[in-house]
Amino acid sequence: MTTPVVGVLALQGDVREHLVALAASDAVARPVRRPEELAEIDGLVIPGGESTTISKLAHLFGLMEPLRARVRDGLPVYGTCAGLIMLADKILDPRSGQETIGGIDMIVRRNAFGRQNESFEAAVDVRGVEGEPVEGVFIRAPWVESVGAEVEVLAEYEGHIVAVRQGDALATSFHPELTGDHRIHALFVDMVRARGASGSL
Repeated sequence: MTTPVVGVLALQGDVREHLVALAASDAVARPVRRPEELAEIDGLVIPGGESTTISKLAHLFGLMEPLRARVRDGLPVYGTCAGLIMLADKILDPRSGQETIGGIDMIVRRNAFGRQNESFEAAVDVRGVEGEPVEGVFIRAPWVESVGAEVEVLAEYEGHIVAVRQGDALATSFHPELTGDHRIHALFVDMVRARGASGSL
C-alpha cells in the first residue's frame, strides 16, 4: 500500500485541519459521515470536539456499531482530544448516556486539564516522533488516568499520560492538527501503510 485512504470522522471538530494534515502526510484524505464511507477507508482519525456530542451523532448517523466493529477488526485509528475519549475502554467521569467506541485499554478523565479558558500550549516529547518536541495544543483536554499492560505510553506532561498506542490505535490528548506540524499524522499514516502491507501478505 503506497497511498492509503484515511478518513476523518466528520461529525464535529477540526475535520478540515485533519484532512489537510493527512494529505500533507501522503494519504488520500476523506471525510466520513456514513457507514458506506467507513467501509472504504484504510484508517480513521477521530477529531476533537465534545465527546458526548460525537457519541450521540455517531448513533444518529448509524456509525457507532460499524465503528466498533471495524476497530475490533483492526482498523488503524487515531483519536485527538475528544477522539482519545472515544477510543477509551472506560471513562472515569462519563456524562449520562455517553458511550465510547473503545479499542484502547485505558481509563480517561474528561476535561482533566481544565475548561476552555484554561487551554494552553506546551512542548511534548512523543516517543516515535523524531526531532524537536511536538507543540501540544491542549483545549479542554483529557488525560489518561491508567493503561493496561498492552498499551504503550508515548508521552506525558506534568506527570499525566497524554499520548498512547495500543496496536494500530493511537491517541493524543492534544491537537497536532492545529500547529502545522504533521509528524504525528505522518506517524499514523505509516501505521496505516504498515497494516495494509501486513494484511496483503
